[in-house]
Amino acid sequence: MNQRLKKHRYITGFDGVRTLAVVAVIMYHLMPYNIQGGYLGVPIFFVLSGYLITDLLNQEWHQNGKIDVWAFYQRRIRRLYPGLVTMVVATAAYITLFQRNLLFNLRAVVVTNFLYVYNWLQVHQGQSYFDRFGTQSPFVHLWSLSIEGQFYLFWPLILLFLWVVVRRRQPIFDIIFIGAFLSALAMALFFRHGQDPSRIYFGTDTRIFSILLGASLSIVWPSASLKKELQNSARFFLDGVGIAALLLIIWMFFQLPGESDLNYRGGMFFFSLLSVMLIAAVAHPGADLNRLLSNRLFSWLGKRSYGIYLYQYPVMIFYEAKVTNIAQHPWLHALIEIAIIVLVSHLSYTYIERPLQHFDYHRTKEVLREFVKRDSRYGVKRIWVVLAAVVCLTAAVGSFSTQAAQTKAKVSNLQAKIDANEQAVKKHNQAVEGNSKNKNQADSAATISSSTSSASSAASSSTAADGAEKLTADEQQKATTLQITAVGDSVLADGSVSLQQVFPKMYVDAKVGRQAKDAIGVLQGLAQQGKLAPTVLLSLGTNGPFSDDQLQQIMQIIGKQRKVFWVNTHVPTRRWQDQVNQALNSAQSRYSNLKVIDWYAYSKQHSDWFYSDNVHPNEYGLKFYSSFVAKKILQGE
Repeated sequence: MNQRLKKHRYITGFDGVRTLAVVAVIMYHLMPYNIQGGYLGVPIFFVLSGYLITDLLNQEWHQNGKIDVWAFYQRRIRRLYPGLVTMVVATAAYITLFQRNLLFNLRAVVVTNFLYVYNWLQVHQGQSYFDRFGTQSPFVHLWSLSIEGQFYLFWPLILLFLWVVVRRRQPIFDIIFIGAFLSALAMALFFRHGQDPSRIYFGTDTRIFSILLGASLSIVWPSASLKKELQNSARFFLDGVGIAALLLIIWMFFQLPGESDLNYRGGMFFFSLLSVMLIAAVAHPGADLNRLLSNRLFSWLGKRSYGIYLYQYPVMIFYEAKVTNIAQHPWLHALIEIAIIVLVSHLSYTYIERPLQHFDYHRTKEVLREFVKRDSRYGVKRIWVVLAAVVCLTAAVGSFSTQAAQTKAKVSNLQAKIDANEQAVKKHNQAVEGNSKNKNQADSAATISSSTSSASSAASSSTAADGAEKLTADEQQKATTLQITAVGDSVLADGSVSLQQVFPKMYVDAKVGRQAKDAIGVLQGLAQQGKLAPTVLLSLGTNGPFSDDQLQQIMQIIGKQRKVFWVNTHVPTRRWQDQVNQALNSAQSRYSNLKVIDWYAYSKQHSDWFYSDNVHPNEYGLKFYSSFVAKKILQGE
């Protein structure tokens, strides 16, 4: 690098910036509801990448009068491909051997990552970046590398065109900045309130603005031309801007949720501008921020930040698939995962990324011949080549496995149950709604009431021997007339039919993946339509915690005149279980009309009540779930 560019300088503070970004991203993935803006570490990487790459290309143009595009591609491949290929192949091999439920579409995932178009596969498949409970892919975070890969492919050609045709810095800066603004504008225009923003989050067209902002900075702030000495006033100003930007960045890590409307309507663009300000202050040799962000720890982590980013998700997904009590010790498990991520990343950096980045590929044949010699100087080290071949073969088997095409088509017992419930509940809701509209629908509702009441009695008597709560005759009679509106997530969807058998006048609105913030709009709609009964049952918290403000909105919509029963969560595989349950216990003391149904305490010692996810009651567990919830509601009435 130094021979190619005479004035190139390594900016040590950028390792500190990388450390800040990668720590934010990891903490967001580990604690998405505590560090809710940690995903913003990615725009920092984007801005830094745009600045550094464009700065190096600019230096090459001004020094040599040309840009060697092919040599640029080679350098990028040497730097990025060894780590990426190793991570993708190793992860695919692990899935093939130990987690075959993730085999679906593995071949397409592998190929699109190698071609740097994986983000568009995610868009095509409608994959959600913000689904915290469903089956998550260990590759989901690689969308950002695909966007950078696309940038690396086209940007040298575009920049070369700009220098040849436009020539002057100011108009080149203007063109790049306008391009960034148009990308941010596209993000704002494509965003729709209430819809999953993953299409915007993954799209190159709607995310490239962060990279372009960094590129535009390099045009007017070339690292090799910045003065080493500044007047005190200018130095203090630059330090102040950089520190203010840094503090605002850290604040936004905690304050800007990934699904916030503000995020897509200028918030992420503003954050990228803050990143530009931070990087500009760090890059200037006359300011002090570079020294503040330069130390051995930041240097060590910054150099390994690429590997840390690569391996974070596979480690988290595979670890949490094997450890089923994450909720009991969330911080302990988080520290273990971080330690594993750092260790794997260090090994990758030391033995794969750095050696292969500097390897002379012209000697490939010579090295291979030496490897196969009986008295090879590589000796026992050759076993690593054998192991690598086995890993590659295993990954190939998984990618071409027939199960890879069939896994998605196989509907689990739980999903089949929820799908069947959805149809039954829809029919039941129509009957309940129509009870006061015409006689035919009233007869239908009466028929359902009669049949479900008898079914409830039968269920109550049959489950008593199993230890489930048994309803008295008076409670059964009361249940047949009690009007209830139930709103919840997949746990409620799983138990909806069982509950409606006990409460034939219960109206259910349950949806897989629903969070408390989503329920606010649902409850507002039901209230406006006059569908909120005097008794409201809530089942929310499985898919993530909620803020005090969100809980307050829910209780305000329901109103003080209604009784509210909230089923707490049994979700030991997620870190937020105790956070949700503690929040509900606290809320119960603030709202006199709120009663918490402690399903967690009742069920936590009974893993046989649940499907393999240890969250949704199975057919056997539903008898306990429905009778317990019904008993608590009837006792609280």
